[in-house]
Amino acid sequence: MTCLIAHLRRYVLFGFLFAIPAAADSLAPDFSLPGRDQTVSLGALRGKVVYVDFWASWCQPCRQSFPWMNRLQKRYQEQGLVIVGINLDKSRELSDDFLKKIPAEFTVAYDPEGKVASAYRVKGMPSSYLIDRQGRTQKTHIGYREETSGDMESAIQSLLEKQ
Repeated sequence: MTCLIAHLRRYVLFGFLFAIPAAADSLAPDFSLPGRDQTVSLGALRGKVVYVDFWASWCQPCRQSFPWMNRLQKRYQEQGLVIVGINLDKSRELSDDFLKKIPAEFTVAYDPEGKVASAYRVKGMPSSYLIDRQGRTQKTHIGYREETSGDMESAIQSLLEKQ
């Protein structure tokens, strides 16, 4: 058991995709945060499948996950997917510099005090939460690895098929 725990910690520390079971039918914590152009509210997205991703400018796996999230947003937005990237940098300037180099073609919100991250119990970067049309968390994960991102995309497709 100790070996397994050490192995799992290594995956989290190196930013690999690590699935965390979500409590079935648990409502995702609601939030309302400043965005690039307007306030971003989870409650306003009810009826959509929402992929919430917590990120920071210093996070190397975040740099790798943005192109994937851009592709997902383009591919599934007409079916009802909304991706919300929540930045946790203390300084908006740091996130703006990141976004100049690695653009986000999805909604970006700012949580510099980490209040929403605390409500979601974020443990590592990036941390993502897949939320169904009724506002329930269906799947979560910490980190990012392209080779295993297909599992999350399959979960997104499954939720999009449900009305």
